[in-house]
Amino acid sequence: MDAEAQDSFREFVENRSSALLKTAVLLTGGDRHAGEDLLQNALMKAADRWHRIDEPEAYVRQILYRQQISRWRLKWRRRELSVAEPPEATAGPDGAAAAELRLLMRGALARLTARQRTVLVLRYFEDLPEADVARILGCTVGTVRSTTHRSLARLRSLAPELAALDPADPGPRPSRDFSPVEVRP
Repeated sequence: MDAEAQDSFREFVENRSSALLKTAVLLTGGDRHAGEDLLQNALMKAADRWHRIDEPEAYVRQILYRQQISRWRLKWRRRELSVAEPPEATAGPDGAAAAELRLLMRGALARLTARQRTVLVLRYFEDLPEADVARILGCTVGTVRSTTHRSLARLRSLAPELAALDPADPGPRPSRDFSPVEVRP
């Protein structure tokens, strides 16, 4: 790799590695170390072909997805136990609730199968359309839809507490037992 390509690659890694790491960690079920390994392998593969890559971020994300798919297809893969870790960053005034939500979500995602977790990450974290997810995973759109449906159902059964945190829910409604207030000019 020439000096110009090295500078370009170094700049890409500095600017995009944190976003790519978030995706990698989610793909591995919340295991930060496995996510770092996944990202490092993807960046090594991208570095070898850097001068031929038109869209570096899309290329690296594709490598991440395919490597994770290869991991779950291995018949002899070993199982690792994921444990909850304290949040890395200190939280604000309502940090306890946010940390609890992250731990709850991480635990529930870790208990999904790798395929279910990958489909949910691609659909909801990466916000990819079903057709793109199907292309990445090498399956049909119908398979993506059914896997998404089953994955969400399993996630709801694993962590029913998440349903109470629905952002569409406006919270407690005011009582309708009120007397009209007279407004004087």
